[in-house]
Amino acid sequence: MTLTVRVITPDKVVWDDAVQEVILPSTTGQLGILSNHAPLLTALDIGVMRVRPGKDWQNIAVMGGFAEVENNEIKVLVNAAEMGSAIDKETARQDYSKAQEVLNEANRTGEKPKQIKANQALKKARARLQAAGGTVN
Repeated sequence: MTLTVRVITPDKVVWDDAVQEVILPSTTGQLGILSNHAPLLTALDIGVMRVRPGKDWQNIAVMGGFAEVENNEIKVLVNAAEMGSAIDKETARQDYSKAQEVLNEANRTGEKPKQIKANQALKKARARLQAAGGTVN
């Protein structure tokens, strides 16, 4: 039995297909979903959502939102999302390095608003890099 998964952003549908398994980046940790899962509504963190339509996994970078699981359907409503296969790994690695530098500078100055903004930017850059198949050190 399969799950129908829809990943929806305010401006587009990023994924709409049947899968065997899903791993969601919930705010409390990774959450695996298989067929016939109990109904669930969960908040999603910035991170990598993984779907397995066949034997291979596909990565999707999601930028926070919600997921609803009911009757073998998963609706994922997120602020932004991007298929890992559409992300250039080297560009994502450079963006991650820049985000680390910005966060380090914000931490040096001690300005809370800048630290919060820089931390969010780093989380987004990390999700994009991981979705593209890169590793984070």
